[in-house]
Amino acid sequence: MAEGSLHGCHVLVVEDEFMLAEDLSQELADAGAVVVGPAQSLERAIELLATPDVLDAAILDVNLQGKQVYPLADLLMERNIPFVFTTGYDASVLPARFRLMGCCAKPIDMPRLVEALQNAIGTSRGA
Repeated sequence: MAEGSLHGCHVLVVEDEFMLAEDLSQELADAGAVVVGPAQSLERAIELLATPDVLDAAILDVNLQGKQVYPLADLLMERNIPFVFTTGYDASVLPARFRLMGCCAKPIDMPRLVEALQNAIGTSRGA
């Protein structure tokens, strides 16, 4: 992965598996991102969304401790904040309104996830 490829981007990490959240955070930091979180619950993620940090993007685990992340995804869409889903399930489980969003299967291919995030950010900025 290109070091600094997400330079300065504030990325919210929403993942309930501690080790995976740490790996994601490190990978994003190595790519130059400013990591917000990680949040291990839907409630914590929504709290972080309300902080003064301006978010450029988010990585969302579809299933957080048995709760679906879709209410947060809806909030992000309302605010025009791009995001990429991660899931241990097939992408076909995503509701129709999210089918055009990036989705990376677990186990996560980190370079692919960073690329999907870059694409989501670029698309939202009209690049």
